Amino acid sequence: MRLKGLGRKFLFDEKGQGMVEYGLMIALVSVIVVVVFVFLGPIIKQIFIKGIADVVEKP
Repeated sequence: MRLKGLGRKFLFDEKGQGMVEYGLMIALVSVIVVVVFVFLGPIIKQIFIKGIADVVEKP
């Protein structure tokens, strides 16, 4: 009977729920940032290469 009570307490206990939600949001934002960097990385690289080339070419 005691084990059954612990199971119910575990299922309906909401302590720490906020921390889990924040953790999930941070994970989602991290995944989005990685995806954006993967897709925009080559474009950003070309912008920097062109900018450096323009600075080096000017006397």
